[in-house]
Amino acid sequence: MNDEVFRALVEALERGETAALVTVVSTRGSTPQRTGAKMLVFADGRTVGTIGGGCYENDAFGKARSAIRLRHPQLARYDLNDDLAEESGLICGGQMEVYIEPVEPSPHLYIIGAGHISLFLARFASETGFRLHVVDDREKYANAERFPGADEVVVDSIPGWLEKADLRPGGYGVIVTRGHRHDLEALRILCTRELRYLGMIGSRAKVRRVVDTLVGEGVPAEALSRVHAPIGLDIGGVTPAEIAVSILAELIAVRNGRIDDPRVRALSLRPEAG
Repeated sequence: MNDEVFRALVEALERGETAALVTVVSTRGSTPQRTGAKMLVFADGRTVGTIGGGCYENDAFGKARSAIRLRHPQLARYDLNDDLAEESGLICGGQMEVYIEPVEPSPHLYIIGAGHISLFLARFASETGFRLHVVDDREKYANAERFPGADEVVVDSIPGWLEKADLRPGGYGVIVTRGHRHDLEALRILCTRELRYLGMIGSRAKVRRVVDTLVGEGVPAEALSRVHAPIGLDIGGVTPAEIAVSILAELIAVRNGRIDDPRVRALSLRPEAG
């Protein structure tokens, strides 16, 4: 039975789908399953495998879907007393501990622009579990020699590629192009995509100009409010490598649930005082 669960988990990760793995980690007394029994739960309610059935499995199922949503593991304890056994139709009276662990695929990181910051960001991000896609319209910069760890290096018009690209839901987008116009074009498209993270490089003044332009075009304020800009954690970075580290730190913080909402430092849509 666990072989079926493991196969389903591998297939889910290959599809880029998050699931929760439910494992019986300890038992005491009479229980319907032994230690090691597993069940895989998907966000849409599909399951593979079983930890024994009954109302306690249903409770673990609910906790697993919650773990997927909240991205936090948990340990559940069940006392299979007479009342629970009768309700579940089970003949047992032991105790079980069940570990519920959300399992996420390696996140896809779309780096828009292939300049110096991108070079360092790609190098660092590939070492921390991100799957890389690099896009630029200059073959001199966007090539496999400069980005050997990337799953995909695209030489194309940035807005043209983004318009047709099938970006993974829950992916991460980083806009670090060579100029204001390219940043504007990329943000116009990406701010309405189902990305888990979207950040754009630039000073407060530059970000303000880009945002004002998009608001004037009718881009919803809600879509823009999700953008991390200026991008990266404030570590005082100046060099391309230091800026890349600050960006990656923010990506990891989002991935680990330490940053749930953009700080919207420069994306306040209210008129500035004065």
